[in-house]
Amino acid sequence: MTPDLLLPFAGTAPDFATPPLWCGRGSTVIGRTTLGAEAWLGDEAVIRGDGHDVIAGDRLWLGARATLHIAQDMYPCILGDRVTVGRDACVHACTVGDDCVIEDDVVVLDGTVVEDGVLVEAGSTVFPRSVLPAGFVCAGSPAVPVRRLAPGELAARAARLRETASPPPPPGDPRDDPASVFVARTARLRGAVRLEAGASIFFGCDLAAGAGPIAVGANANVQDNCALHTAGAGLEIARDTTLGHNVRAADGRIGPRSLVGIGSRLAPGTVVEEDVLVAAGTVTQPGQRLETGWLWGGRPARALARLDEGKREMMRRIVQQYAGYGRAYRKAQDSLAKAQDSLAPDRPGS
Repeated sequence: MTPDLLLPFAGTAPDFATPPLWCGRGSTVIGRTTLGAEAWLGDEAVIRGDGHDVIAGDRLWLGARATLHIAQDMYPCILGDRVTVGRDACVHACTVGDDCVIEDDVVVLDGTVVEDGVLVEAGSTVFPRSVLPAGFVCAGSPAVPVRRLAPGELAARAARLRETASPPPPPGDPRDDPASVFVARTARLRGAVRLEAGASIFFGCDLAAGAGPIAVGANANVQDNCALHTAGAGLEIARDTTLGHNVRAADGRIGPRSLVGIGSRLAPGTVVEEDVLVAAGTVTQPGQRLETGWLWGGRPARALARLDEGKREMMRRIVQQYAGYGRAYRKAQDSLAKAQDSLAPDRPGS
């Protein structure tokens, strides 16, 4: 089998030791990615080797809407053999050893080393440059060792993750967007979704405007496997704003020039004011307001520090970087579609 979307990046195409055993609907593999034998990719799973390498050993199991990604020109993403990654998890720019289990909704951040035979429990956030020692169960935010693994526990937890995998909601109708907008072919947009010039919706994202609309402002980017679901007044994402991988958000507002970190959860009614940095793995309370000019983090979110110019420059750089990604991937998708059309058999009577 092959992924639903297989794209080169900067002239480099993914490499597979053997064809994957399974590639779910909307699965995406890009660029400098090398996968070992017998990989299994769930629905909307995303592996992005753009700007550095993603290398995974044999028998990778990547759950639905899980993400493997790199830090451009800084950190690769390297996984050993027999690694199991649960639903909605994000393994970002780090190293994971053999026989590890990373459960649902886990975020593993840049520069981390997860040694062999580690279980990271569901909902945990592994802070940047952490070291999780071999043979332990790790949990929390930040994730720390809480106890040694019991005999057979690791294999049992991996089997449970694989056996209980369930498909995501059915896809919506395709959408025709302005020329300056990028919408990944594996993203799903349903209901009243408005995208302004330069907006980018990346691979595996699910934007479902239920009762209220979703508006994505100019040059805003919604990164891989974000889930934005409205049930009330709607969600506004203002211009020049970034939503990192695997963010979940409901009705509310995210102001301009803000960044919501990987794996964050914004409860209904959350208001993120302008010029705010939300740390990875943050969880807000319903109706919470994150005031301008601060770094927020924790569960529940609290103000941690005033933003300095270095963090603001990083936020601006990510917006520019993802605008470039959007332009590049739109061209790549268009080229792929043209190539597929040229290979399609002639219609009867033509």
